[in-house]
Amino acid sequence: MGLDLYAYKTKTPIPAIQFKEPEDAVEIHYWRKHYNLYEWMQQLYQAKGGKDEDFNLSTLRLDPADIDTLEKAVLEDSLPDTTGSLFGETNSDYAEYNLRFIATAREAFAQGYRVYFLGWW
Repeated sequence: MGLDLYAYKTKTPIPAIQFKEPEDAVEIHYWRKHYNLYEWMQQLYQAKGGKDEDFNLSTLRLDPADIDTLEKAVLEDSLPDTTGSLFGETNSDYAEYNLRFIATAREAFAQGYRVYFLGWW
């Protein structure tokens, strides 16, 4: 059992949460077992009105302001510590990997794409 996290870009208009994945979606980033990021995204999902308590396979649109907030959390090393029987521990080398995602997301926004996140466990 594990945790797989994905970020996609799309030109299709999408709501903030809980939408069917667009046909034109292209994967732009992948993380394996990054539980702290998963928890951060789950909190964002709930702040945007998400009701799925598991957050498993729930779609979440990321806006430029969300990416700015994520960057701040990564740079301050303040992603929520998340451990447990399903989770284990996040690899400490993820900060640089997260910053690469942030740069990729910003490139996608500049090219007129929307960005969304999906986690699966």
